[in-house]
Amino acid sequence: MLVFATSDKGGTGRSVTSANLAYQRALAGDDVCYVDFDFGSPTAAVVFDVPEATRGVQQGGLHSYLEGETAEPARLDVWARTQHPVLRLRPNGSGRLVLMPGDLSGGEFATDQETLRRCVDLMLRLNAEFDVIIVDLSAGRSYAMDMVLEATARPEMRGVDARWLVFHRWTRQHVTAASGLAFKERGILKGGADRGHDEDALRDAIRFVRAAVPGPESPLRSHATPAQSTWMERCDEKLRSLASENGIGDSVVLGTVPLEPILHWREQLITEEDVIATQIANKETLDALEEIARRLTDDAYWGRP
Repeated sequence: MLVFATSDKGGTGRSVTSANLAYQRALAGDDVCYVDFDFGSPTAAVVFDVPEATRGVQQGGLHSYLEGETAEPARLDVWARTQHPVLRLRPNGSGRLVLMPGDLSGGEFATDQETLRRCVDLMLRLNAEFDVIIVDLSAGRSYAMDMVLEATARPEMRGVDARWLVFHRWTRQHVTAASGLAFKERGILKGGADRGHDEDALRDAIRFVRAAVPGPESPLRSHATPAQSTWMERCDEKLRSLASENGIGDSVVLGTVPLEPILHWREQLITEEDVIATQIANKETLDALEEIARRLTDDAYWGRP
């Protein structure tokens, strides 16, 4: 299964949440590959605590592979290469967790037929090898998004299960932007249809993830004055109406990640140790990530029998 993670804006929690979903699926026993297609800022290794690829690799990354400079892109075994003290003790029963990093000196680039062929070949080979492949795309209407839309429309890719996660923060601007990325001009739906995708099938493959949402138990609310609390409740109601009007209401939301203080200070994986032992993270955040990871592969949450 291919999962394309995208957002219209930076700072939505796309990469951090996607990395956490990859980690949770691996804990559940799936073989997982995290593909860093954020060519302008390949920083997924930071979340996995793999220091040798903090800003991408010196050579042999995905950018080099797609441009034909290397025959095979670099692969990093996260369990073996991480400096995260919890991840280094790979749990029994966990699946593989592999990171395919970008290049240190990479950047956005136009796609030609050879680039597209390499992209299709990579996706097919990874789909045959891994249970879940999470592809982290650059924010916005990027070359990366256009490339994978065209690649997944190819006849040889038609049998591959491909799903889309659109991340956004819980603000007016982000709700509108996320809807635009999915449904407006040059967005996923119209861009995919232009390249040969079935529009209804592609629509069914898109779900939304709301990030940094201050729920009722959030410290942000519990420390608020009565006037502030009332104002936040009204904002939440208006945002729900706005999301529904823009086609990204609750029925197409795969999950919601609560506002998590430690993620504002450090981009990292949330582990049980962070919740139980050190108590630096909230249990609600870990529960939310576990639930979204479960729903990611559950057809019932994708309108499928």
